[in-house]
Amino acid sequence: MPDNRSICPECLGVYDEEWSRVCECGKCGNNNKGEDMLKFIIDIAPATKKNSSRIFKKKTLTGKIIPFIVPSKRFKDYQAECTFFMPRIKTITIPINIKATYFMPTRRVVDITNLHSSLHDVLVHYQVIKDDCCTIVASTDGSRVAYSKSNPRTEVEITDSDYVCWETKPAIWRDEHNNLPHTKRKFKRSVRG
Repeated sequence: MPDNRSICPECLGVYDEEWSRVCECGKCGNNNKGEDMLKFIIDIAPATKKNSSRIFKKKTLTGKIIPFIVPSKRFKDYQAECTFFMPRIKTITIPINIKATYFMPTRRVVDITNLHSSLHDVLVHYQVIKDDCCTIVASTDGSRVAYSKSNPRTEVEITDSDYVCWETKPAIWRDEHNNLPHTKRKFKRSVRG
């Protein structure tokens, strides 16, 4: 991260001219909607989470043995090494687009959705984003896989998105016409004779 950075006292967002970030408070003068929020590079080879998963067993209180799936050791090591490359910002809770360019060390075919899944889980783990659900990670437009044997890395660019996923539905559904709560219909069984 560049040395000439500032921290907003209201929202604790780190930003500067090169790595601009949308301030949530609106008071620090960094309300640059539509511009880049955050750019950073994870300078290690990308690893997928879902390949080579491990199955462990645990014993419940009743004595029953239940199997459960754990991510691969390679992903766990990747996640631990990412700590040095993660930006230290306030957790992002607004809809965003995550554009990632994955530079792989080999030309082997790789599934980009697995790479997205591992990157998003790492971002959630280090609290860069609150969750990787569709209400926060609205899109991954512009992402691609490239080859770089000498310098495998992941270049991440997080921008704000004007797309809003569906809203959460209210607990009580109301009728649009008369504002009465819906009730379950009781159907009478008709006896056929």
